[in-house]
Amino acid sequence: MRRFLYVLSLCCLAMAASAATELSGKVIKVLPHYLDLQGRHTLSPSLYERDAYQAVLRQHPERRSGMRFDVQWKGRGPAESTLKLRMELRGAVMEGGRLTETTLEKEVHPGGWFSHWISLPLTGDEFKKFGDLTAWRATLWDGDRLLSEQKSFLW
Repeated sequence: MRRFLYVLSLCCLAMAASAATELSGKVIKVLPHYLDLQGRHTLSPSLYERDAYQAVLRQHPERRSGMRFDVQWKGRGPAESTLKLRMELRGAVMEGGRLTETTLEKEVHPGGWFSHWISLPLTGDEFKKFGDLTAWRATLWDGDRLLSEQKSFLW
């Protein structure tokens, strides 16, 4: 019995060590928000107020100064490793109806058992040239290996 417990504990230790060296990750949630002229996405911390203010910003494009994508992600692996979080955006400029595309990227470091939030802004001239957002895709990369993906309905 003692030998069985010893072998079982060694197997569990070996599996934990191999899992700790392997990089893994997941994109959990993506929240696209319009930003007003002061750079705010809401007027108060209430979720109801945030949704109501976002509806106002959707109806009044002249009050927008940009967009911010809040991405919840989780990564596991060595702390010194680096992952890349990428937001690919598709939009349309209203006058000519031409399609636009842009990509936002940020390097992140996996760590811990808990998820993390990161913000990727699209502001200034880049936002004005981009036009209205029609579709997005958030991906998490380990070099050239895709770890996880979340995308909008129209992607």
